[in-house]
Amino acid sequence: MNQTNETNQKTILVGVTDIFFYTKVRDALMSKGYRIERARTQQDIAEKASATIPSAFILNMNDETLNAFQALETLTADGRLKTIPILAFANHEEVDTFNRARALGVTKIVSRNEFSARLKDLVEEILAAGVRGKG
Repeated sequence: MNQTNETNQKTILVGVTDIFFYTKVRDALMSKGYRIERARTQQDIAEKASATIPSAFILNMNDETLNAFQALETLTADGRLKTIPILAFANHEEVDTFNRARALGVTKIVSRNEFSARLKDLVEEILAAGVRGKG
């Protein structure tokens, strides 16, 4: 499997360490035919992103275990990963988190509630936006 420079159209890298929330995300996306890679650590983000070149990233900006801002810096530092769309979510009252995530190149950031309610639609939106960004 030699896909180091090609985006894997059906793989989504999910940076969510909470097992219950991850399971919800995984089940929702797998029902749409996506393959899910889970990243639990900073090292996972770098290694799995480079190995799979996923079609999208999903990041929990409030994850207690995974530093999402550091993960964003890792992703945007790799030239092969810069164009991959990123869907992030955070607590709605954290305006600074939203602003900082956007500044670091997140394609779309939404509240945790919106993320839960519209997950499949949001993934479709960022994948459509990602195609535009690859030119």
